[in-house]
Amino acid sequence: MSLNTQKLSFKEKVGYSLGDLAANLVFQTLITYLAYFYTDIYGLKTNDASVIMLSVGLVAAFGFNPIIGALADRTRSRWGKFRPWILFTAIPLGVVALLAFSTPDFEYKGKVIYAVVTYTLLLLLYAANNLPYSALSGVITGDMSERNSLSSYRFVAVMFAQFFVQVFMFPIIESAGGGDKAVGIEIVMTWLAIIGTVMLLITFFTTKERIVPTLDQESSLREDLGDLFKNRPWIIILVVTTLIFITLAMKGGSYVYYFENYVDAETLSNFIRPILNFLSGIGVNFFGENPVSAGFGLFNAGGIIFMIVGITFSKRFADRFGKKDVFRVALFISTLFIMVFYFFSKTDVFLMFSSQILHGFFYGLTIPLLWAMIADVADYSEWKNHRRATGIIFSAMMVGLKGGLSIGSALVAGILGLYAYITKEAANIGEAIVQPESAVQGTKMLVSIYPAIPFLVGIGLLFFYEINKKMEVEIESDLKARRTKS
Repeated sequence: MSLNTQKLSFKEKVGYSLGDLAANLVFQTLITYLAYFYTDIYGLKTNDASVIMLSVGLVAAFGFNPIIGALADRTRSRWGKFRPWILFTAIPLGVVALLAFSTPDFEYKGKVIYAVVTYTLLLLLYAANNLPYSALSGVITGDMSERNSLSSYRFVAVMFAQFFVQVFMFPIIESAGGGDKAVGIEIVMTWLAIIGTVMLLITFFTTKERIVPTLDQESSLREDLGDLFKNRPWIIILVVTTLIFITLAMKGGSYVYYFENYVDAETLSNFIRPILNFLSGIGVNFFGENPVSAGFGLFNAGGIIFMIVGITFSKRFADRFGKKDVFRVALFISTLFIMVFYFFSKTDVFLMFSSQILHGFFYGLTIPLLWAMIADVADYSEWKNHRRATGIIFSAMMVGLKGGLSIGSALVAGILGLYAYITKEAANIGEAIVQPESAVQGTKMLVSIYPAIPFLVGIGLLFFYEINKKMEVEIESDLKARRTKS
């Protein structure tokens, strides 16, 4: 392998991170609003929405991602293996993201078909863009400390995308559409498509692939797959990734229902009024007049701000204690602050906001580590097998991400259906929808007990993940010696 300088400039770290900011304008919208968009804006039944999200998502996870990973690993161009994919998918991804959140006036069957087609195309293009982007972090540098730093930059950018989507997007949708959420979300997605495309192009032009396999490391797809299934750290991280994104999709997609149907609006309004008055005094007026959408935004804002704080501490903890131990402990503590939502009454608004903040901090510690650990798994595979297959290893992780997102999002709609949730299509649209008490309790379970279960299972699996701090140092040293010799 070629071994140029492994240190990354500030410009390259920022340029790389903008790619994840762009991708997460799409991804965070899927996590936060897809189920809500299908049931309460587009007008699909909960069962239909659940089936679409699950079936299309699993096809994308197990079909698109391995193919893209194998193709990316075998791409040869003057720009490298992975950067061309970012370049050529930037514009199509933006266009399809807009189409997926549009509301054409079709009959119900036509709406279902349109949702299937646009969601399929969106997940295909997202895989073709974000999988090579993620794999790029494994070849942009071989220095594990620099890789930890790059992950921190990257996930600060993710948090900014998440901050916009979860804090400001709901009030802006209402404002832009003049109360018509269908019009509002199309306007917002148009701007996000433009901004995201520009950011992806910046990523392409500011990054460089430094770790390039030599000819003696070329391998067949069969060899790559064989290496994967002998790689126990990869199997564990794959399952953990799936479980984490089941939880993220489940609780992230449920909060909007929770605030609209469970949290007491009067208590919420009284709680957030001083905050809104303060923000208005310093010129921040993005939250609108609706206390539910404003409270939803501020609730997410507190969690995300402290996630960013957690991210800033992640690297120093990982460098000192190793990624595995920091990830496992922080994930456990963050899970506790999900579970406590089960005990909150409708008026415990202060406790809801406090728990969200504490959950955000401890989960923030884990965010950069997951993707850095996946890059470490690629190093582990090369260390063991003397072959590097970065793309297919990251594609397998994207299977976990997409599979988790699909399962978690489908569970939101499916569980709401089990609790007799009334959708826009099932109700008289001319009247306000009053949810039954069972549906209200369902939204409470969806932000507390149900999403805590996958996190707890993932924590247990991490006890069997063998790449600890000592092994990280050994792998980095041995690979550096091999690459220098090569």
